[in-house]
Amino acid sequence: MAPLSKPQSSRKPNFVFLIADDHAGYVLGADGNRQAETPNLDRLAREGTRFSAHYCNSPVCTPSRQSFFTGQMPHMAGVTRLPTPLSPDKPTIAKQFKKAGYTTGVIGKMHFNRPAAAGLHGFDYMVTERELAQQWNEAVKPRAIPSEIRTKPQWRPFRDHARIWLNAEKLPYARFDEEMKASFQVRLAGQFLETNKDNPFALWVSFHEPHSPFDFPVEERARISPAAFVPPKIGPEDGWQIPLIFRDLTEEEKQGIIAAYYTSARFLDSNIGQVLDKLRRLNLDENTLIVYTADHGYDLGHHGRFEKHCGYDPAIRVPLIMRYPKRIRQGAVRDLTEHIDLAPTILDMLQLDPVALQHGQSLRPYLEGRRASPRDHIFSEYLENEEVFLRTRKWKYIFCSGKRKRGDGYETANPAPGRYIRLYDLEKDPGEFHDVAARNPKIVEQMENLVLKRFRDTHPDAAREPGSAARQDSIEFYVRPRDA
Repeated sequence: MAPLSKPQSSRKPNFVFLIADDHAGYVLGADGNRQAETPNLDRLAREGTRFSAHYCNSPVCTPSRQSFFTGQMPHMAGVTRLPTPLSPDKPTIAKQFKKAGYTTGVIGKMHFNRPAAAGLHGFDYMVTERELAQQWNEAVKPRAIPSEIRTKPQWRPFRDHARIWLNAEKLPYARFDEEMKASFQVRLAGQFLETNKDNPFALWVSFHEPHSPFDFPVEERARISPAAFVPPKIGPEDGWQIPLIFRDLTEEEKQGIIAAYYTSARFLDSNIGQVLDKLRRLNLDENTLIVYTADHGYDLGHHGRFEKHCGYDPAIRVPLIMRYPKRIRQGAVRDLTEHIDLAPTILDMLQLDPVALQHGQSLRPYLEGRRASPRDHIFSEYLENEEVFLRTRKWKYIFCSGKRKRGDGYETANPAPGRYIRLYDLEKDPGEFHDVAARNPKIVEQMENLVLKRFRDTHPDAAREPGSAARQDSIEFYVRPRDA
């Protein structure tokens, strides 16, 4: 590997954070998936560093996003449930950029759960979900779609049958490519780059794709055939935990859902390519650190599920790619990494002050080809269902209190099954089909001790943990959601 160059310019480097919603780590050409049409992301991976064993700290949008935005575990960031807004008082990486003299902007879906306002969370320019939709509807007037082209109905999750809101017919959104909201979003990003090209900037561009109902324009409707996909098989122990809403999906409907997702991922990749091309045209790409990731992964029929909200690997492993020409190495990192590592890494690479309290570790040694201190496990939590997940290279541990009736729409036939644990031997059972907890009590104990150590090191209520509680009782103390 050639030695990395030192910066030649005295100007501060720029930063662009590209974010997708529900983009699973396995739906990526660079991950070895030949059915994934992601040429722009694959090129980004070739030109930079791809972390192939990267995991989110919560398999649901809001907690996950705020974990990598603050550098704190969701339970410390105060955001463990979907509707919870991030407190304006919390530290963020955008605030660190602002403090260092950068112009900061965000365009797209951030799940802040409050209206945009200049200065909020450290952003000078802010066009998040509501504002983006308003501007798009005002600025872009759609052309009529030819009557022979069927398009998807209004998205009504949980009210319509899953085959409809998961787009099993693989229908396009009723707009042409240039009229799509994501295309409008790309144009706003281009305007931001044009306006700020002569001064250091930090820009977040966060796309809705490939979140259900898996949007893509009418031009893409014939791409990616459902017949090309074989839905994952259901495991022998999966029946109890399959959400009721997915139980009567046919194999053909599952194929259509998977194909719709892959088509939406292709549309996402195209729009990311346009942002990257704009950086090149403005001669900004050589002095810009680019980070691409997703909030969490997605089950496409794995264990009978078409969603995230669980601890199986397809739902918690996500893409992570970083590119900074001549400053970071090209290649893949296979060590375990977490979303909370992003904030310390970004701030370290750009030599900005760290946030006051951060739970992750900088990945800079990996990026510069130096010796790193690899994680021996990753930790993720879904407190809406009082669950926690811990994964090593060999083992996956899942704990659930089983007491909290699900409020996320994914009820099972047994809505309050009581406490349960699961242990999977990932070397022998990478699909996570066979629970071996009863045969490996020592491993269970080791995993639970790691879970408790992570909670005790990072949870704001650690001092209130009952001192005489048994190990699993102590875990149950921590998995209760406490959002304000």
